[in-house]
Amino acid sequence: MATKKTKQAVSDKSVDALTEKDAKTELTRLALLLAKHDALYAEARPEISDADYDALFQRSKAIEERFPHLVGADSPSLKVGAKAAERFEKVRHARPMLSLDNAFSEEDIAEFLARIRRFLNLGADEVLEITAEPKIDGLSASLRYENGTLIVGATRGDGTEGENVTANLKTVEGVPHDFKGKDAPAVFEVRGEVYFPADRFGALNERQLAAGKEPYANPRNAAAGSLRQLDASITASRKLKFFAYAWGETSSVPADTQFGVVNKLARWGFTTNPLMRVVAGLTEIMAYYREVEGLRADLGYDIDGVVYKVNRLDWQQRLGFVSRSPRWAIAHKFPAQKATTELLDIDIQVGRTGVLTPVAKLKPVTVGGVVVSNATLHNADEIERKDVRIGDTVILQRAGDVIPQILGIVAEKRPKGTAKFAFPTVCPACGSHAVREEGEVATRCTGGLVCPAQRSERIKHFVSRNAFDIEGLGAKHIDAFLADGMIETPADIFHLEERYGSGEKAIAAREGWGPQSAGKLFEAITARRKIALPRFIYALGIRHVGETTAKQLARAYGTAEAFVAGMKAVAAKDEAAVAELDAIDQIGDTVAEAVGDFFAEEHNLEQVGRLLRLLDIEEAEKPASESPVAGKTVVFTGSLEKMTRNEAKARAESLGAKVSGSVSAKTDLVVAGPGAGSKLKEAEKHGVQVIDEDAWLKLIEGL
Repeated sequence: MATKKTKQAVSDKSVDALTEKDAKTELTRLALLLAKHDALYAEARPEISDADYDALFQRSKAIEERFPHLVGADSPSLKVGAKAAERFEKVRHARPMLSLDNAFSEEDIAEFLARIRRFLNLGADEVLEITAEPKIDGLSASLRYENGTLIVGATRGDGTEGENVTANLKTVEGVPHDFKGKDAPAVFEVRGEVYFPADRFGALNERQLAAGKEPYANPRNAAAGSLRQLDASITASRKLKFFAYAWGETSSVPADTQFGVVNKLARWGFTTNPLMRVVAGLTEIMAYYREVEGLRADLGYDIDGVVYKVNRLDWQQRLGFVSRSPRWAIAHKFPAQKATTELLDIDIQVGRTGVLTPVAKLKPVTVGGVVVSNATLHNADEIERKDVRIGDTVILQRAGDVIPQILGIVAEKRPKGTAKFAFPTVCPACGSHAVREEGEVATRCTGGLVCPAQRSERIKHFVSRNAFDIEGLGAKHIDAFLADGMIETPADIFHLEERYGSGEKAIAAREGWGPQSAGKLFEAITARRKIALPRFIYALGIRHVGETTAKQLARAYGTAEAFVAGMKAVAAKDEAAVAELDAIDQIGDTVAEAVGDFFAEEHNLEQVGRLLRLLDIEEAEKPASESPVAGKTVVFTGSLEKMTRNEAKARAESLGAKVSGSVSAKTDLVVAGPGAGSKLKEAEKHGVQVIDEDAWLKLIEGL
């Protein structure tokens, strides 16, 4: 972890070394951390630096790439920015304002270029032009012009909805109130970055302190705080600046390349970055990166890396987007910083799945402007490998994998008499045996539901925001209800009102409660007796079933009854049921084994049965798209000649289709190219329609 206030630490263990069990726990922890810091960022009072945030995000993304079935609907990789603040009028962006994926090494950039070439099926001799420009460390903003006049200016917000700060943006240098040109589109949305000039930052903080206010941590925070002033005159006094570098909705695009459009923005009167350049190939890209890094200290504005974009707009169109980011762009971040501090203690925390995680308690130290007081040591192997002992001076690094990362110790500073850390063999939460299974690095408590740490976390997961989302039933309330024996299982939540709605043991009579708060809790619980199927599946806490997998399962089975019946059949090793589950895209053996194990346990079936009797679980939503392939299961086989397999799959999914890797009786359509083999026989066996690539393109033409 990278802040003094955060209780949960983040692992510095290599993603490649994570087990799936560890990965699920780690993703949950990272999602909570990133959501917290998103909210703080939206309020212009972040507790961690951009580099720290990026490192947390990159670790989450790397884990999801290795375990795609764990990706949830609230995954940080699917989100953009932070929710819009409540004090400004909301503005819904006509086109989402997406974030960029990050790269931290030359190897990452090489893979980015290779990925583009693979997706577009470019030949080795075909030139791939890339625009390169400094990544401004400011606040993203959108400027909507109609007939050359600024109509609305907004922040990015969560990428879909931002804050209307038009009056404030009109005070920013580089934001024209009007722009003219014979070729100016009727509608043109200019996007760019508002930033605080570095030479004015010190004077601003002096004024903040003189007024008895908190100083800003960095120029980016100052820009965010200044742009969100309710009094536009205050914003004007801060003398913010704006770089234009992109566009959103437009009635026409004035050029066919990224560089061409940005040049047109400059001719229309917008300030664009003079360091923007077109490069080609890894050698030129890295030379540009090193050049800009060398200029960083003298630019007069903060940057935290370089942004690369595919120059040709038609290629950008083909590449499209994935989750929260465009495939055709990436941010190459600058390297991390190091510091040393004292290891004061090693605490053992017990997670929801019973994993015992050692957490390094550090003497607080500032690393690149971030106060670090905790770091995860992960497991016994990591402690042994690094020979970390209480009292040691440890080396921390702000790195691309995780922040902070304990690199090792300063051996010459080790105090005499320090002893190796003895990893516990009993659970510190319940006293049960703590064991390490063969082939795993994690040590786990065997207490299960007996262990208060696990029981609490399982119920907290059940009521969490992307599960049942029961407002008013927070972590402290769950812990208190558990401690007093009021609940033991998730189903008990739905009996709280009948058991504790009145009388001496009424919740309203408890300390910190009252009739109004208790009434609101009961209303929230009642409201959640009707629940969407994906939320219900996710809330069960089945290993390897994140929110994305829960949605896929819900979509495939349709109803709670069909899902439970299907999973019981999977648990019973029914071949047809296992094949049906395996045919769902991105559902592999690991998920199948996990749900089978879950539904093979009698106590799980008992709890699911209780919930089914208590709840009204909605059928899964049907695809909104009216395309001819919406809701259909499509299989691509053989070679595709007019698009890559990834491109075909992305297009089908964007039209509401389900893309499967195998043919079954539930398959609706097989698109077969040259070299198609066994899947054609399976299609014939099941009577599935088979078409070629040309027929597929004609089917989706114009959509």
